[in-house]
Order: sequence, then structure tokens, then C-alpha cells
Amino acid sequence: MDITFLLVHSPSVGPATWTPVAEVLRARGHRAVVPSLVDVTAGPGPYWPRVVDEAVASAPPEGPVTVVAHSNAGLFAPLIADALRGRISTCLFVDAALPPRQGTVTAAEPEFVPFLRSMTDESGVLPRWTDWWAEEDVAAMFPDEATRRVVVTEQPRLPLAYYLEEIPVPSRWDHLTSAYLWFGDAYAAIAAEAAERGWPVARIPGEHLHQVCAPGEVADWLVASATG
Repeated sequence: MDITFLLVHSPSVGPATWTPVAEVLRARGHRAVVPSLVDVTAGPGPYWPRVVDEAVASAPPEGPVTVVAHSNAGLFAPLIADALRGRISTCLFVDAALPPRQGTVTAAEPEFVPFLRSMTDESGVLPRWTDWWAEEDVAAMFPDEATRRVVVTEQPRLPLAYYLEEIPVPSRWDHLTSAYLWFGDAYAAIAAEAAERGWPVARIPGEHLHQVCAPGEVADWLVASATG
């Protein structure tokens, strides 16, 4: 039975960050679904159960699934895999945060929290993710203005609490077959950690949203990693 690629975007952005790759995969005869997580912080926390529920609900009712996580969606991959236990063939991480082997983890590392607090408004909500960075850095992430407009427009404004809440990590989750793909220098250390865990690691040089710039290359790696 064909594998379904479950392409999970960071809740900091939106499903358009995976749409180009999903289209390439489908054009090549593969199954690909992109859950939308843009509303997971609508209402009080905890937020992580909604991320997992939305991702799992978008998976087909049967058949093997490859979880593909980008950016801080990587922190939810173990929970998604646990919810779909028995059906997960591979967990693939693309320029993504790497969960610990067990315990809990937060979406923001402690040293990053002061930066987030400095942008938080009186209601405890942050600007859209692309508004955190300098214009030249944001522009470099996109292949064209049309793609940028779609990605920027659908971004939610997340509460600071999303980045601070503890996300549980199921024990022994990383016995699953996993692999890591990284784009930019910011994820070099995480890629090295994945290699230390014995995972296959590859790089396609680019910015953090490089999957929207090179969907064909990223799709090639996903298929090779899921079926190799």
C-alpha cells in the first residue's frame, strides 16, 4: 500500500509552506496531505493536543504514514507518531527542531524567550513570524512575491504561551526510522545531533523556508528517505 506523506507545518506559519512539495509529490503519484494548524491556539491552552489532533485527523484512515515535520513542528512528531502507532513507517525532519529522547520540551529555547517577550503585546500575543525578522532576511526566504504573499497572509499570531508550554515527549519514540534534512546554518548543530543519533542526514543549502523554493529537491529527498 502506498505511503502517505503527512506534511506538518510549524504552527508559527501555515500550510502554504508545504503546499508546493505536496503538489510535486502528488504529481509524481504519491499521496500527500497537509493539515492546517493555523487555528490551534484559538482558545486557552494547552495547545499541543490540538496540533496532534489536527495532524492525526488529516491522515487517511488506513495505510502507512510518513510524518514530515518542518521547524518547530518537529517537537510534535513523536506525539503524532504515537497517536498513529503501528502505521508510521518513517519520521522525517526538515530544518526542524529535534525532540529529546524523553521528558518534555518547549517550542522556544530558554535563551530565545527574552527576544519573544520583547515583541509580545499587552494581550500576550506575538506578531506574525515573518514580522520578527529584517526585511532582507524575509525576502530571501521566498522564490517570488506571490509565494511570499500567500505564506505571510495565512500566518497566525500566536500567544507567547504557545512557545512556553511544556510539550510531552513519549519515551522511546526515536526507535522509529528517522532522517534529517537541513537547509541553513541555524540548523547545523541540530543536524549534527541527528547524525549522532545514527540518522541519515542530508543538506540542501537554502533559507529556512527552502521547501517553497526547491520543492522538487525536497520531494526527492522525502521519497528516497521514506522508501530507501
